[in-house]
Amino acid sequence: MDVPRTVTAALADRPVSGAVCLEAGAGVGNTTAGLLAAGASRVYAVTNDAEHAATARDRVARSNPERAAVLEADLRSLPLSTDSVDVVTAHGLFNVLAPESLDAVVSELTRVAAPGCHLVVDDYEPLPDAAAVRELFALENAASELATGRPALTFYPSAVLRRLFVGSGWAFDRELTLLDPVPWTASHVRAHAEATLATTTLLSDELAASLTEKIDRVAEAVGSESVGEMYSLAFRFPS
Repeated sequence: MDVPRTVTAALADRPVSGAVCLEAGAGVGNTTAGLLAAGASRVYAVTNDAEHAATARDRVARSNPERAAVLEADLRSLPLSTDSVDVVTAHGLFNVLAPESLDAVVSELTRVAAPGCHLVVDDYEPLPDAAAVRELFALENAASELATGRPALTFYPSAVLRRLFVGSGWAFDRELTLLDPVPWTASHVRAHAEATLATTTLLSDELAASLTEKIDRVAEAVGSESVGEMYSLAFRFPS
């Protein structure tokens, strides 16, 4: 399985070889693949999304049953023992966490970290005001707020996540820029549009119709755009 270069760059200076690792917010398993390629002895890929879990199992875990396990679970209550993980990764996780979930997730990542554990957090800075794709993300958040009471996306500045983890006892190590600008490709834009359209099915017909027209129009207008920054933060838990 190909490993995205952002994952490779974020892990390059971390001691992954021989480590027990946690991919928090597994997605489709890209970071699990990166951890395995870097020599991890065991990787637990955790996601609360059944579709993502199935994809990660098919793409990564089935071909590496001795070294990789996909766990479908809530990151606020990890099915892992205290002090059991040597490396924790959160690649593109925090932008899909609502503010009220941050403390619980950070607490769990801290609980499972063994003394000397390394943590890598990769995410996106808030987009510039002039970014065209901001309007699409605003529609995605509006649909989610109306349907669930929570935003779909929250882009936290690196300084916010840095303070959050340092406040939980982690020592800050370094910050890297992984992408500048970030390429929001046509497929990315369409995926966000489709996710927003799916959310509108939970709304009243009147609201859904209004949002659907706007979503299609904005996605078509955006097309693709290269804008914003993706960063990587690294921390270490005290020994």
